[in-house]
Amino acid sequence: MAVYTDITEAELAAFLGGYDLGGLLSYKGIAEGTENSNFVLHTGAGPFILTLYEKRVERSDLPFFLGLMEHLAKRGVSCPLPVRRRNGEMTGDLAGRPAAIITFLEGMWPRRPTPAHCRAVGEALARLHVAGADFPLARPNALSLPGWRTLWDGCLARADEVEPGLGAEVAADFSVLEAGWPRGLPAGVIHADLFPDNVFFLGDRLSGLIDFYFACNDFFAYDLATCLNAWCFERDHAFNLTKGTALLAGYQSVRPLAPAEAEVLPLLARGSALRFMLTRLYDWLHGPDGALVMKRDPMEYVRKLRFHRAVASASEYGLARP
Repeated sequence: MAVYTDITEAELAAFLGGYDLGGLLSYKGIAEGTENSNFVLHTGAGPFILTLYEKRVERSDLPFFLGLMEHLAKRGVSCPLPVRRRNGEMTGDLAGRPAAIITFLEGMWPRRPTPAHCRAVGEALARLHVAGADFPLARPNALSLPGWRTLWDGCLARADEVEPGLGAEVAADFSVLEAGWPRGLPAGVIHADLFPDNVFFLGDRLSGLIDFYFACNDFFAYDLATCLNAWCFERDHAFNLTKGTALLAGYQSVRPLAPAEAEVLPLLARGSALRFMLTRLYDWLHGPDGALVMKRDPMEYVRKLRFHRAVASASEYGLARP
């Protein structure tokens, strides 16, 4: 979450006129994140989240994102719900942007994830994959290999500004990934961005998942690999085997991995690390100045890439052998 587009009280009050949420009491921008402009909104009906969708989000994708939240919630996945306007639509226009209001989810994201958090996340991710099986809409993953190449083309000339030799290093990763990327794995709707700041807990209980604006159709095991990257590395960049074991056990308690998925998990984790390194690198080099936005260090994911290159099997992440 972030703030790229500011809004006035008058603009927001007019926008709220399309809802049955009572009058505006207060609103405040949310600084965390990198994609859309987000605000905590208080009205006579309670707290909500207001999102203005910025240039990376296509208006045509919003029925998929918002419809998916409704679909998952009906199947027992705890996530925010879009609030429909009086005309039945889930979105309107505010400050020249498509915008939506979603329900407020209680809880806090874990700043220092524990193995218990990791197991709960693994279980929740698997439930999401199962619950999304009959979602009627589909959206290709725009940030798979072709999308990574597009990002890299925009970064290559300046990559060595971040670290000398980074350009050649990443080019070698592309060669391996493009030659070996799997086909035919179990696939469906994935979250694609289930980082700790997108998972809320109340005490030790997972209270819900948020931020579905990268959701798409892709391999389930790729989504799991993204969670290994997001949840199981320590601040010194070391992989925590105990957390990896917990996350994978939690996932498999709901949806066991097929042998083919387990076999390619190291390659998928390497690809996921490259994907997040590239989006961070692109924003680091090209992100706008002056917005209330937190840029993320691409070197964190360069270090994860280097770890995955040396992984020979999924057992090194803590996957129990059958």
